[in-house]
Amino acid sequence: MNAAQCRRLADGLTVGRAALGLPLILALSGGWNGLAWWLLLLGGLSDAADGWLARRAGGGSVWGARLDPLTDKILILAPLLWLGAAGSLPLWAIWLLLARELLISGWRAGQGSGGPASWSGKAKTILQFAALLLLLWPQNWGSGAAVGVLHSFGFWLFWPSLLLALSSAWGYLRKA
Repeated sequence: MNAAQCRRLADGLTVGRAALGLPLILALSGGWNGLAWWLLLLGGLSDAADGWLARRAGGGSVWGARLDPLTDKILILAPLLWLGAAGSLPLWAIWLLLARELLISGWRAGQGSGGPASWSGKAKTILQFAALLLLLWPQNWGSGAAVGVLHSFGFWLFWPSLLLALSSAWGYLRKA
C-alpha cells in the first residue's frame, strides 16, 4: 500500500469514526449497552488504526489532521454526556472536559497543520476510551460484583484522564 492509499484509508476511518457517535448514543438511550460498548471499542480501535496508517504514510493529510481530533470528541463526548445525564459522572467534570475540548479544538483548527496532538493529549484520549469502556461495561456481561468493580475502576480512571486533559490544554496554550 503506497502513502496516498494509506492517507485515504486513514481519512476514511476518521470519517467512519465520526459517524459512530449517533448510533452510540442511540444504543445507550435504547438500553443496548452491549452494542454501545462494541461501537465505542470499534471507534477506539479505528482511532489507533488511522494514526498508524498516517504515520506509515509519513504523515496524514491536513484534512485528516483537522478532522481526527473532532471525531474523537464526538465519540468520547456522546457517552460522557449520557453518563452525566444518568448521574454516573458529575456534570461539572463533563463541563470542564467539554470546555477544554472546545477551546483546544478551536486553537488546533487555527493551526496550519491542524496542530499535532501532544503525547499528553494522546494519553488523555487513551485513558478516556479505557474509562468509558469500563463505565459502559454491560451489566449482563458478568456477575454483579465483577461488573461493579469494572464500573468503579472506570469511574476512578476518568479522573486522571480529566487531569491529563486539563494539563495537556495548558501545554497547548503555552505554545500559543
